[in-house]
Amino acid sequence: MVFNESIVEAAALEWFGELGYAVEHGPQLSPPACRDDHGADRRASFAEVVLVGRLRAAIRRLNPAIPEEAREEALRKLLRVGTPSLAQTNRAFHRMLRDGVPVEYPRPDGSIAGDHLRLVDFDDAGANDWLAVNQFTVIEGQHRRRPDIVIFLNGLPLGLIELKNATDDEATIWSAYAQLQTYKAAIPSLLHYNAALVVSDGLQARIGSLTATQEWFKVWRAIDGQAGLPTEAPKSALELEVLVRGVFERQRFLELLQHFIVFEEDADSGALHKIIAGYHQFHAVNAAVQETLRASGMTESKVLREDTGTYWAGRMHGGKPGDRRAGVVWHTQGSGKSLTMLFFAARIIRERAMRNPTLVVLTDRNDLDDQLFGQFQRCADILGQTPVQAASREKLRELLAVASGGVVFTTIQKFLPEKGETMPCLSERRNVVVITDEAHRSQYDLIDGLARHLRDALPNASFIGFTGTPIEKTDANT
Repeated sequence: MVFNESIVEAAALEWFGELGYAVEHGPQLSPPACRDDHGADRRASFAEVVLVGRLRAAIRRLNPAIPEEAREEALRKLLRVGTPSLAQTNRAFHRMLRDGVPVEYPRPDGSIAGDHLRLVDFDDAGANDWLAVNQFTVIEGQHRRRPDIVIFLNGLPLGLIELKNATDDEATIWSAYAQLQTYKAAIPSLLHYNAALVVSDGLQARIGSLTATQEWFKVWRAIDGQAGLPTEAPKSALELEVLVRGVFERQRFLELLQHFIVFEEDADSGALHKIIAGYHQFHAVNAAVQETLRASGMTESKVLREDTGTYWAGRMHGGKPGDRRAGVVWHTQGSGKSLTMLFFAARIIRERAMRNPTLVVLTDRNDLDDQLFGQFQRCADILGQTPVQAASREKLRELLAVASGGVVFTTIQKFLPEKGETMPCLSERRNVVVITDEAHRSQYDLIDGLARHLRDALPNASFIGFTGTPIEKTDANT
C-alpha cells in the first residue's frame, strides 16, 4: 500500500473519530463567519486561530457561577496572550490552561471576589468539546499557511500534526519538522496555544514540544498500559496510529496537559525549554502514583491488585493498602530519571486524596541533593510551590513540623540522631511521601542504619525509590 500524504491524513482523521473527536475539514470553518450546529460563531477571518464560539460556549458551561462579564474578560485575556517571546507566551497560556484564568468580579455586598476560570474539565473528558480539523488555513501578516491537522480542545488549538509523503525520498519526517519551524516564524499565533507537535510520514512518527530540537522529537511506543504501565505496541503497528491513540485518547491527553508538561529555564543561557514527558515517564508516574495511594492508605485503590511478592518490571504490585512501601522505579541511564521524579512529585501533590502532602526528597550525597534540587527549582511552576532545601538537622525538623504541604530536599545523613540519643518522631502524618534517589544505596540496613532512623522520624510516611542502577529480581532490600 502506498502511504501518500492524503491517505495518511484520512487515516489519522478516522482514528481521531474513533477516539470520540468530531472531525471537520478546513473549508467548513472558513470565513465568512457562519454558525455551527450549536449556534456558536465560527471563524470571522483566517487570522483567527482560536474557535471563539466553541471556547465561549465551553467557558460558560464549565463556569456557571462566574458572572458573564468576568467570563468575557477571561476570554479577552486568552485572545491577547501574546508576548514578544513565543516560548514565554506558550508558558503563560499553559499556566492558564492548567490552573485556570485568574478573574475578579464584584459580589452583591460590594466586595471583590477572586477566582480561577476553568478552560478544561480535567476530570470528565466528555464535558469538553473535542475537534480534529484538517487543512486549517491561517493567514498572519503576509503569510498564508495550511497545517495538515489541528486538534482543538474547547476551541483551543492544542495539537498540530504535520505530515509528509512516505513515498517521496525528498520528503521525510524531518521535512515535516522543518515545516513546523516555518510555522513558528510565519504563523506564530497558532503556536501560542500549542501543547504538542507531531511529525509523521505515515510510517514513522515523532512527538515534541514547541521548543524541542530535532533530537528531542521522540517515538511514543505505547497505546495503553497494563496496570498503569506501558504495553508497547507490536512492531508491525504504524507509529502514527500508536502515537495518536496513545497520546490523544481523550482522558490520557487531559492527563498529559495537566501533569506532564513542564517549562525549564536554562541556568546558563536563560533560554526557556518546554518539555513533554516521554511515554515511559507518563506510564511509570501514573503507576507510581497509584502505588503511593495504596501504600499510604489515604484512599482505597480501585485499580491495583493486592498481590504479594517483589516488585519486578511493574507486573506485580507487592504489599497491601497502608503498608507504606510504594516500590522502586527503575530507569535506564540517560532516560530522564530526574524529570520522572519531578513529574511524580507534581502529580502526587495534585492528587486530592493525598490532602496536600509533604514530600521529602532524599539523596545520600550533597552534590546529588544540589543537582536534583536545582532541577526542581527551575521547574517549580509545575509543583505549584517553591521547593526548599534543609541544610541542617534543625532546618529539617522545622520544615517537617509544618502541618501540611511542602517539597523538602535533604540528605539521609540529616536523619542521624544526636550522639547518645534516639531519633525523635518529626511527623506522624500519613500524607508524607519520602522520595529517595538511588534508593538501594541508602535503604539496606533497616535496623541499625540510617534508613531505620528515617523511619523512626517519619513512622507513617510512604517510601518510593528511583534508581538508574539495574535492580536484581530477587533483591529484597531494593
